[in-house]
Amino acid sequence: MATGRTHRPATRSRGIPEATVARLPLYLRALTALSERSVPTVSSEELAAAAGVNSAKLRKDFSYLGSYGTRGVGYDVEYLVYQISRELGLTQDWPVVIVGIGNLGAALANYGGFASRGFRVAALIDADPAMAGKQVAGIAVQHSDGLEKIISDNGVSIGVITTPPSVAQQVCDRLVAAGVTSILNFAPTVLAVPEGVDVRKVDLSIELQILAFHEQRKAGEEAAAALNEAAPAAPVGRGDSTDQGPDGDVPAVMPA
Repeated sequence: MATGRTHRPATRSRGIPEATVARLPLYLRALTALSERSVPTVSSEELAAAAGVNSAKLRKDFSYLGSYGTRGVGYDVEYLVYQISRELGLTQDWPVVIVGIGNLGAALANYGGFASRGFRVAALIDADPAMAGKQVAGIAVQHSDGLEKIISDNGVSIGVITTPPSVAQQVCDRLVAAGVTSILNFAPTVLAVPEGVDVRKVDLSIELQILAFHEQRKAGEEAAAALNEAAPAAPVGRGDSTDQGPDGDVPAVMPA
């Protein structure tokens, strides 16, 4: 089976927008669920609702793949699963290393969804000598001293950083120097990488802060609505009509 070292997705060369690429995994997740239920075809409206996007955007995204569906029938689920998987590079084996085997790193190592999506955890790496040799998810943790050799031996091009932020950049630099060209960063810090290296950042605290913003806004809107409902209606006085012009409009200039 091919490794990630020698095969890379063709999305950029084919001119697929990054926004579309970011939505392809959402479509694939929805399609996989349909496939597991043996659903043969799906309409753009149904698939868009399952993926959380609008149907016009979905059809536009699929046009970049050359897939337009069949009027009155919809999209073939199994073919779309294959087509999107191929476009994302998931029809081949992608060895991944996880650096930093604390609670988060161990949780990722134990995640069972990697293998079914084309990713194989090739190595677990940690700087703590006490961690060396320990089994996590059936894989022996290796010391970071051997990081470069581990990457070379396993043909790794994707690295996952789950270290403390103080050492994340140093780990990133070593990964890049060893040949890693894609990094998934869970450390709460911004990584500097050279051109040609892709970094995706996952910051759970930022996501929670965004949710807190929306919760605060919803609470404010609810409080304002309750206040408006409780406020008495302004009375209409007899003298209000004297402020109107001859045609019932409010004059542009009020009389002195």
